[in-house]
Amino acid sequence: MSITDSAGPDLTLSGRPASSSLRDVRNLSRKMVGHFIETVAHCRTLPGEALNGDITNITRLCLELAVSMLDGSDIPEKTLLLRNAAAGWAREGIPIDTIHHAVHEGFKLGFDLIVANATAADFDSLKEISRRLLEILDTITSTVSRAYVTELRAVVGEHHTAAHTLASALLGGHPTFTMARECGIQIADSYSVVALAIPPHPEERNPHLDGAVVARRKLRRVQSELATRCGESVLSLLSVDGGTILLPSASPEDKSLDELVDSLGRAAQVPIVATVIAATPVEVPTAADRAHELLDMVQRLRWTRGLFRFDDLALEYQLTRPGPGLETLRTLLDPLDEHPELLETLKRHIGTNLNRQRTARSLHIHTNTVDYRLKRIGQLTGFDPAQASGVWYLRAALVARSYRDSEDESPVGAWAGAVSS
Repeated sequence: MSITDSAGPDLTLSGRPASSSLRDVRNLSRKMVGHFIETVAHCRTLPGEALNGDITNITRLCLELAVSMLDGSDIPEKTLLLRNAAAGWAREGIPIDTIHHAVHEGFKLGFDLIVANATAADFDSLKEISRRLLEILDTITSTVSRAYVTELRAVVGEHHTAAHTLASALLGGHPTFTMARECGIQIADSYSVVALAIPPHPEERNPHLDGAVVARRKLRRVQSELATRCGESVLSLLSVDGGTILLPSASPEDKSLDELVDSLGRAAQVPIVATVIAATPVEVPTAADRAHELLDMVQRLRWTRGLFRFDDLALEYQLTRPGPGLETLRTLLDPLDEHPELLETLKRHIGTNLNRQRTARSLHIHTNTVDYRLKRIGQLTGFDPAQASGVWYLRAALVARSYRDSEDESPVGAWAGAVSS
């Protein structure tokens, strides 16, 4: 049913058209705007030209629309004007609840004017007028809401495209101030470059569910949380598996970054692991490569949660640099390949910070058995786990072995998890 069809014939009250008390739309609209300033908080903060111009004009338009519908007139051109106005409000950032609150305040005033001189004899007419006013209110609110949301989606899409373009330019080493002006986003003096990995949600592996849909919903929750916490200044390139975030002017040492990663993990409903490097705009490409290199190392070590800075990983990073040192470290534990229980004991012992009792409990064995195995490890490798120098080499060898075959079970899972917890 169209708006015109729903309008119906004109309505009367005490022998006069119900719309008669609203016909002086020019003076009435000014009075209503004054009422909005007193009762609708956000209206008080609008600039004078907006109140005297757009807001007054739209109030007058809504009054004219109400008069037309009360009289049963055709109104498509007025709803078109209202749609255009609502789109403008969305671009200007006027909250939708403020708009609806003002509309309802206007309806209260209009209704009071219409029924001011009503008598008991007008009961049946009042019922029809009330129904018609509800139709008018429905027309205005639905027109405003639909146009507002449509335009807001377009604005968000434009910003997302602009942010995506600028992020790609920064990461590609091609930022220009011309591009920044065209995107409407200012290039910061410095960035914290965050590389993050988002593991699959458990439901992505559920054969009864569409895994792609589950993954996209996970990503949308992460993007929404990022926008909520960081606003429009943050730049990001993210997929369902992770990506890169550029946080302007944030220090990598800022503890709020840890809170951000935790909150993104809660939004994704999976534990997120991330690394961060500081960079100026021209350093962003190199910093991103370094951050993702560190992230790859963290994943190989099976650290599954939290934010890691370069200082946290300096030793591990250096141990995994290609060269003869890495090749030598990788082979130190080869004598244990035929004794998996010894390799597992070494991992657990380092993971418990060399606590024999905790190692024994985690392996469900006696502490004497732990002592025997540690002694045997020393005999086979030549490095005594009871000595500081021996532990250093054995731990370094575990790190190095994590890069020999990323598909194998991590040889450092236990102690790495203890470090990150």
